[in-house]
Amino acid sequence: MSDLAFSTLPLAKPWLDNLDQLGYREMTPIQALALPAMLEGRDVLGQAGTGTGKTAAFGLALLARVTPRSGRPGALVLCPTRELAAQVADELRRLARPLPHTRIITLSGGSSIQRERASLEGGVDIVVGTPGRVLDHLARNRLDLGAIRTLVLDEADRMLEMGFIDAVTTIAAETWKDRQTLLFSATFPDAVRALSASFQKDALHVVAPAADTASQVTKLIYDVGTGDRMLALARILGHHHPESAVIFCNHRETCDSVADSLSLTGFAAVALHGGMDQHDRNTVLLLLKNGSLRLIVATDVAARGLDIDELGAVINYDLPREDDVFVHRIGRTARAGHDGLAITLVGPGDRRALDELRRGPLADVPVSPLPEPGTERAPPPAMITIAIQGGRHDRLRPGDIVGALTTEVGIAATDIGQISVMDRISFVAVTAATGPRAIDGLNAGRIKKKRFRAYQVTAPRGR
Repeated sequence: MSDLAFSTLPLAKPWLDNLDQLGYREMTPIQALALPAMLEGRDVLGQAGTGTGKTAAFGLALLARVTPRSGRPGALVLCPTRELAAQVADELRRLARPLPHTRIITLSGGSSIQRERASLEGGVDIVVGTPGRVLDHLARNRLDLGAIRTLVLDEADRMLEMGFIDAVTTIAAETWKDRQTLLFSATFPDAVRALSASFQKDALHVVAPAADTASQVTKLIYDVGTGDRMLALARILGHHHPESAVIFCNHRETCDSVADSLSLTGFAAVALHGGMDQHDRNTVLLLLKNGSLRLIVATDVAARGLDIDELGAVINYDLPREDDVFVHRIGRTARAGHDGLAITLVGPGDRRALDELRRGPLADVPVSPLPEPGTERAPPPAMITIAIQGGRHDRLRPGDIVGALTTEVGIAATDIGQISVMDRISFVAVTAATGPRAIDGLNAGRIKKKRFRAYQVTAPRGR
């Protein structure tokens, strides 16, 4: 038996069976380093970026200390963005299957505060939220954190950068004084260490090996010279043809301009930034995650909720101002055992920023001339995403949707991709070739003896 097997942990068989069903065969390095101590109830300070398995690590630890339907929440996870909070909550629901009747709620800006209030009044076991919205519910006396046994601060460095420290401090003061505190951060500036000293007791400091997140990333720097940066980007995309990519810009106006220009040159791209409403942002993230969108052009803040195992490339259209931001960007590719590209465009005005990065994450990476022009057009995405107007409130499960598509509609299971079941709506990705038949079949048929409307989810139109 491997030393990285989950069976080496003090977990009962239902938990091990669920992990196996979820595809968790062996622990990642951060899980192997942190889980034994966390399951013992010890505070842990973990250095790990996206794609390292940290959510499953702290998720298993906090679920081990939660008592469903106890009347008050037993665990609180604070995240810097609403997108990350939603993804953490989804992962916790999957991990919590062996713990029946566990209620997990997301509290974040952009969601209906009235619906959140109703959910809180109905009782909740685990809260996942952004500091601002959690603090809002606390101030209105809608949330009692006195029974919190585990507090998790996820992406602590991002929360500090976004100015959440006062809110986090106020929230932590409302939790049980003998709680377990788990703090995870991709980088460890002095401010994060100070945060740990303030909130944790005798914390075990663990660091995910750099190879866990960066060994499969091929880093490239292209010199765009004084020419048109946009044309250079199109040439790079035409040369490499990534299956999916996030193109990072420093400003939302640049995102819109780049996305529009790419679409005009044959690359279907969609912008993602804070100037968009939350519904549109959620739609873009969903389509990218489901393989129904190839290219998004994003700011760093808007992309913080990205959690995609098979993102083919990260492209730095603009250089970030800080090394930490660059590390976060490229950490979104080459995940879960996949290879990835991290491409950086530089021109005459980028020399100072490039010199800084070459003392750190871009050390020893040569600057290359632009590749020869290739096929400057991208094929359409392999998948489409279908929305089904029914969810957990209708007792729908992923298996019900698979059953309807394979048995009633006659689509092969291999043509079905990601499935997400929300409270009142569900999403399923299917291959583009089977999409029309899937939509027609779902609308004509029934799922669990009920009719549900189905339609294709499309990317939001420009500004």
